[in-house]
Amino acid sequence: MHVQEWLETVPAVSIYALVGLVIGLESLGIPLPGEIILVSSALLASQHGGIDPVILGACASAGAIIGDSIGYAIGRKGGRPLLAWLGGKFPRHFSEAHIATAERSFEKWGMWAVFFGRFVALLRIFAGPLAGVLRMPYWKFLIANVFGGILWAGGTTAVIYYVGVVAEAWLKRFSWVGLVLAVLIGLTSMLVLKRKAKKVQVAQPESGAEPVPVGDSAP
Repeated sequence: MHVQEWLETVPAVSIYALVGLVIGLESLGIPLPGEIILVSSALLASQHGGIDPVILGACASAGAIIGDSIGYAIGRKGGRPLLAWLGGKFPRHFSEAHIATAERSFEKWGMWAVFFGRFVALLRIFAGPLAGVLRMPYWKFLIANVFGGILWAGGTTAVIYYVGVVAEAWLKRFSWVGLVLAVLIGLTSMLVLKRKAKKVQVAQPESGAEPVPVGDSAP
């Protein structure tokens, strides 16, 4: 069976469930390729008439928000021993250096680290649990979580979906040239937010300054 014909037999509900589940688990603190799954599914939706990009984006957003909220609750209850346990289970992602980098971002940026963390792989995994460990006020976390989750999940779905639609139309006229240009348009759009998000990841507090409690960080 042709690959395209096979893809058209995949039930849309299974795609929605897979995206929501993987992104939810990643947001909870389990290192999974959430962004790859989301991008792949959005591209599939652009070629598969049975997959609604709006529902796909909604499922991705719900997974991101719910997963982060569960991660926050677990981090608040587990505290720093939880980070030590995660470091033993996932040393590549929860190493002391990575935890220190994420913690500095939270101390300096507060709730904005949760918001922009959606666009940075490291902070996307850390955001929920670390916000709980550092006892960020839940109302601040929730606001950043909801808006960040919707912007990241919905925005990524929309950009990649339309890139796929444009690429398909251009491929019929300009072959691979159209595909390259379409991909460049999508990447340019996403890099604007990613560049800002990177500043959160690499931000360093002033040398010798006392750590600022997350609850008192300026929004």
